[in-house]
Amino acid sequence: MRVLLTGATGVVGTELVRQLGAAGQSVVPVARRGEGVVRWRMGEEPPPAELGGHWDVIVHAAASTRWTLGRAEAVAANVDPLRAVLALADRETHLVQVSTAYVGGSRNPEDLRGAEFEGYRNGYEWSKARCEGLALAEHPGPLTLVRPPLVVGRRGSGEISRFSGPYTMFQALVSGTAAVVVGDLAGYAEISPVDEVGAVLAGAVLGAPPERPRTEVIAGGAGSLNLDQLLEVVCGTLNTFRAEHGADPIARPPLVAVDSWNRFFLPLADEWLSPVQSQAVKLLAMFQSYTSMARPFDPTHPVADPAAVLAASVRYWAERKPRLALARPQPWTLLTPVGV
Repeated sequence: MRVLLTGATGVVGTELVRQLGAAGQSVVPVARRGEGVVRWRMGEEPPPAELGGHWDVIVHAAASTRWTLGRAEAVAANVDPLRAVLALADRETHLVQVSTAYVGGSRNPEDLRGAEFEGYRNGYEWSKARCEGLALAEHPGPLTLVRPPLVVGRRGSGEISRFSGPYTMFQALVSGTAAVVVGDLAGYAEISPVDEVGAVLAGAVLGAPPERPRTEVIAGGAGSLNLDQLLEVVCGTLNTFRAEHGADPIARPPLVAVDSWNRFFLPLADEWLSPVQSQAVKLLAMFQSYTSMARPFDPTHPVADPAAVLAASVRYWAERKPRLALARPQPWTLLTPVGV
């Protein structure tokens, strides 16, 4: 079976290569850069000659996951590459499109940059929704859409190929950058271990192609963490690690409700905070929608015991980033506006 994998050097792609290799299935790995891959800047240049011919399965995992993408950037980073990948597929090709669970979440035009992105929280989500629609409309063959939530390390070990996304929060809590947490303590926060995302993708590759488009949702559902539990697990695990190394515990930051944050705090950020603090505030604010969902997703693949998964991921991060995990939090200072 001839299998093409884009985004082969990413978090999900690396895990899928590992699992398919263990099952005896080789892939042709594609990425923009890296050793041992077919290098292709999808959407910017024609495909290399070695990518010609029929593909039994194409797993499209390549994507920019930056939440700060503008609309044009999101199209160039995620939509245009999918168009290029679709040109390699035929009626017999099973396309496995890696999306995000958040394309199926609640949409609110007033939420962060939602008005710019038709109610989606950011350009990443918006572009993933566009990609799902594009695949459904233009791919003539079998199609599987796989929707993971925020991805953390492997169940048990916490191992992951790189630290991104939710790992930003760990560092922010230790450094003191996250002076507050924005959200609803009872709001749901969905995570999945990367190996379970990989298992769903591997099952799609190795199994029979669906007769009709199929959507797989990986999430904790009713058993997912809420924001209060998430903070308890993250801070508790970090403080256990810090105690083992003689460092003082970090304090759990106070909670600010989303409405109060958006209406009162953000307008004052540029006036009273340093440029670095102001930028950190705006980046961390993008987590609020991911940790304050009013209802969880309905999974086709439930994630059991997400607290244990998160704790293992925090521990793995701390052990590999001890300088960051053991840092002394720096308290915020306010700038004095000119003329005051």
